[in-house]
Amino acid sequence: MVLTRADDFPVHQTPEPIAYAGTDRNFYDRYFFNGYAPDGSGFFALAFGVYPHLDIADAHFSFIRDGKQYALHASCELGMERMALKVGPIAIDILEPLRTIRVSIEPCEGIAGEFTFEGRAFPIEEPRFVHRIGPRAFMDYTRMTQNGRYSGWIELDGKREEIAAGTLGTRDRSWGIRPIGARDPQPIPGHPLPSFFWQWTPLNLEHGSLFFHINADPQGNPWNTRAAWAGEGARIDDIVEGRGSLTSGLEDGTRWPYGGTLELDLSEGPARLELMPVARFQMKGLGYTHPTWGHGMHQGALKVEREQFDLAPLDPAAMDNRHVQILCRVSGEASGLGVFEQLILGPYAPLGLTGF
Repeated sequence: MVLTRADDFPVHQTPEPIAYAGTDRNFYDRYFFNGYAPDGSGFFALAFGVYPHLDIADAHFSFIRDGKQYALHASCELGMERMALKVGPIAIDILEPLRTIRVSIEPCEGIAGEFTFEGRAFPIEEPRFVHRIGPRAFMDYTRMTQNGRYSGWIELDGKREEIAAGTLGTRDRSWGIRPIGARDPQPIPGHPLPSFFWQWTPLNLEHGSLFFHINADPQGNPWNTRAAWAGEGARIDDIVEGRGSLTSGLEDGTRWPYGGTLELDLSEGPARLELMPVARFQMKGLGYTHPTWGHGMHQGALKVEREQFDLAPLDPAAMDNRHVQILCRVSGEASGLGVFEQLILGPYAPLGLTGF
């Protein structure tokens, strides 16, 4: 029997019950959130993933306090029930689709919290991400992204802190195909060393939201890129799409970005912005490139684990430390705060990177 709660909603995409998500074992469905206070402090983030063909769900909540990053990882067997948006202590409630979402973290391992996200405008739909390595689909997914405001609280070892008034951030929803779970041991002829270049800058500005991203090949040629502007309260027809370019450098001895200049070709919104780093968040706190808590890894019927690490002494060359979100202060034709996310695996000629 494969009927689940989702089958009572008009959301089917194939003739099968919702429990069956097409045919690719790498199909996933994910929620992502990040938030930061107006003064650049109090960074927090959460990722929640469902992997129907692996019959697994996992969730990760991570935040920074006093130079340390804390994380609560959770994984469970899904039981084919994709509408059960709860993994151990971490749960998501959709209060108003495309606008208001609540996340709760029940007390566990000294960490607890609750926050509500309210969108500033209608979410943007990014261009479909399709990328193949030889004949094999490496990525094929759709993502919607939305900036918004947060309220709530976070507790660490009995010390509760309210999320500061005016806290902003970004959330996204993506679904499709990405590498998940155990690595496929079958080699791809002619492609022994796959590479990847990704930059993403969702920015919260005074009068609206600016979004830019780029995926590029090792020579710097984009295979997916776009800029978009959503003014405060924008509806779907008000969102302006265009192009952009991001000039950036690397922090010495790392693959972490150090600031950048964003130039935009949009009929509305700013044309040039400067990004200056404020704080660094390691994406392994959300499972990305994590050696043991990678997305879709089977951890048993239910497993929850706390992790914490000092940010300053981390080895930037370690594979699990390369994926970062850099909180940046924005200046130029508009001001505000936002995130500069970057992941570079393998060579990338525009930045002088020649190996892994």
